[in-house]
Amino acid sequence: MKKSHCCKLPPTDLTGFFRRSRLATLITTPLILGLAAHAPIAEAKDYFNPNSLESNTGEQKFVDLSQFSSQGGQIPGNYRVDIYVNDSLLSTRDVDFVDVDGKLLPQLTAAQLAEMGVKLAAFPALQQLAPAQTISELGKYIPDAASTLNFSQLRLDISIPQAALSSEARGYVDPSEWDQGLNAALLNYNISGANTRRDSGGTDNNYYLNLRSGLNFNEWRLRNYSVYNDSNGRSSWQSASTFLQRDIQSLKGQLTVGDSATSGDIFASVQFRGAQLASDDNMYPDSLKGFAPVVRGIARSNARVTVRQNGFIIYQTYVAPGAFVISDLYPTSSSGDLEVVITEADGSEGRWKYAVSGGQYRSPVSGSSKPGFLQSTLIYGLPQATTVYGGLLLSGKYASAALGLGHGFGDWGSVSADVTHARTALRDSASQTGQSYRLRYAKDLAATGTTFTLAGYRYSTAGFYDFTEANYAEQDVFGGGQRLFNKRSRAELNVNQSLQGYGNFYLNGFQQDYWRQNGYQRSLVAGYNGNFRGFSYGIGYTYSQVPSDGGRNGNHQQLAFNVQIPLGGMGGSGFASYDLNTSKQGVTRQEVGLSGSALEDNNLNYNVRQSYADGHGAGSLNAGYKASYGEASLGYNYGNGTQQVNYGLQGGIVAHPYGVTFSQQQGETMTLVRAPGAAGVKVQNNSGVSTDWRGYAVVPYVSTYRKNRIGLDTQSLADNIDLENTTRTVIPTSGALVLANFKTRIGSRALIALSYLGKPAPFGATAVLMENGVASNNTGIVGLNGEVYLSGVPDIGELQLQWTDGSEQQCKVSFSLPPPVADAVSALRTLRTSCQ
Repeated sequence: MKKSHCCKLPPTDLTGFFRRSRLATLITTPLILGLAAHAPIAEAKDYFNPNSLESNTGEQKFVDLSQFSSQGGQIPGNYRVDIYVNDSLLSTRDVDFVDVDGKLLPQLTAAQLAEMGVKLAAFPALQQLAPAQTISELGKYIPDAASTLNFSQLRLDISIPQAALSSEARGYVDPSEWDQGLNAALLNYNISGANTRRDSGGTDNNYYLNLRSGLNFNEWRLRNYSVYNDSNGRSSWQSASTFLQRDIQSLKGQLTVGDSATSGDIFASVQFRGAQLASDDNMYPDSLKGFAPVVRGIARSNARVTVRQNGFIIYQTYVAPGAFVISDLYPTSSSGDLEVVITEADGSEGRWKYAVSGGQYRSPVSGSSKPGFLQSTLIYGLPQATTVYGGLLLSGKYASAALGLGHGFGDWGSVSADVTHARTALRDSASQTGQSYRLRYAKDLAATGTTFTLAGYRYSTAGFYDFTEANYAEQDVFGGGQRLFNKRSRAELNVNQSLQGYGNFYLNGFQQDYWRQNGYQRSLVAGYNGNFRGFSYGIGYTYSQVPSDGGRNGNHQQLAFNVQIPLGGMGGSGFASYDLNTSKQGVTRQEVGLSGSALEDNNLNYNVRQSYADGHGAGSLNAGYKASYGEASLGYNYGNGTQQVNYGLQGGIVAHPYGVTFSQQQGETMTLVRAPGAAGVKVQNNSGVSTDWRGYAVVPYVSTYRKNRIGLDTQSLADNIDLENTTRTVIPTSGALVLANFKTRIGSRALIALSYLGKPAPFGATAVLMENGVASNNTGIVGLNGEVYLSGVPDIGELQLQWTDGSEQQCKVSFSLPPPVADAVSALRTLRTSCQ
């Protein structure tokens, strides 16, 4: 049924029709609710009494209207609905509904119930059903189960006791629903250029091209990243990386062959060329992506279980009598007890995370060695809020092993400690052995809004090198036989303090020193951010020091202040800003700016800035426009005796089984919208994305292994286009191009007055639009004077009328719509014809 586009009818054309034909339920539900006010009040629910309608002709043939007496006044049939199981969205699909005691109930099969998570083995009556056999009254098969159809929202709510459901985590999506997507060829491009002219004479011209290309074939993803540079006629082309990837669903991981990077969970991440098998957190539901406690208990009746932390409800569910387990709590902050009604938490967890990598080391520094290596890491959650982790890295002249343990102490925070042992053969044949010890502590003070993290103290002995340091040191990267200074110790501190509605204070800092080098490398960032009546402001301080000269000449300090003022206008949003920055060296820089977005869909963004520092002024003007086929940018800036014009163009091209579609800059995982014939239709929640002239569009970013809702804006539909459904749900795997297929109806909106045997067609009859002699899903209800409203009607077609007057009756009519009236206020086309 049509939700919105079908209902945009001119009141001047249909007022009489609505007044006479109170049974136009497929046009607007509130009309039925109004009719219900005339019915005798027998019980507190929506009810349509057919006896409240009287023919104003006195000659109207009696038609059985009992089909409209269901709750909500809707007729049985097939409807596309959003299916919610225990208030969680399961899917959107077509469902057949039947009238049972005045209530529309869905017809479901045992296979569909199993998809919802019902334990079929626990209910013998369900096991005896034939594969295609449907049931409607859930309560007869599953005690206390029920369904409710909210027709105005096309939402089907199904309630099933937890005891009847499989123990799946919240947010769980059955891997059988993961979509590997279409076979496709992908190309992302980013082209930019700059032309600079100096006041003293001379010009510089720079051009840049970034290409990310790929092929999708079934579950395999081939990707390449290449870069082209041209600076004043000197050009270079480089293929930065190429890899082949696919998911291994049984292992909840990704297999990558080619250029990649190792996991940085335990060892420092390094670039390499080879193969890697690593777990993919996105394959787990959000409630299992971290470590959270398991709640166990016993309910004496059908009960509600509520879990609170720091006074806030973080979980609530309903359980059947007997023992129950809640294993899908979302990972929570590192402090604050869990308060559980009727039960308590034991903190067990069995989640594990792994990575296995092997290949040839790739260094960003020219001249460094490229040894082969093998690395494996494992993290595993133990009972009682404890996590154990470790890893092994082996290479020809390097080997290291790590082992660590983490534990949560409740109100006292969380602590982890690990040790890494490494053996390194240096270029002078000297063998170095050492250890690196690391301690981490984290604590959230919920009562004061403080996040406090001491992200280590790490101490490394003189003979310890990590893998990157070992490869730099093994070969004379820096020349002159200089050995790399390997890290000795490092301490980090991060504090974030909320001031309860009065802003936020932050402090981040680290200190690091090196063996065989004097001085420290230090960094400190502190600041305050606030907001007052829409005005945002902040003040910040930075300090940095490098080890050179014992730190005497390597200190840099800066103080910054900024304020941002919201502005309106131009159909978008904007901000005026002021920034002040001063350094210890005495250089002060001030800048004012205006930035924001404009146009109906915020397609246009702009930025204007003017600054003054050290006796010189500088300024810039930049704008960017985001369209469905790509993004373009243009800018101008001046300062320091130079003037520059810069420009850019970025977007994507997708070749798929239905043709070629241009897009905005693409993410790794995308959706292809297919709505044949529906040109220029906006895709909801995606700025600038609309269907092209054929009705295709690419949604450039979607979440992997999650349910993504893809919706089309019906307000942007042309008058001759209608959609059978306005939303689709897609569940893509990593790197996939999944299809969101929308069925379109191409045709006019028409009000057809039908007669039968010289009288108005029977009131309450169903009019069905025929397509090639077969009944379509495009239907309407005949009003008191024989009028029926339909959308998506072809210029020439056939209607079939069906009704009941004690026996099944039907008639057919072939029609030809009159040509549309030029300059008419309404696009509605009207016709009078007879049914034979």
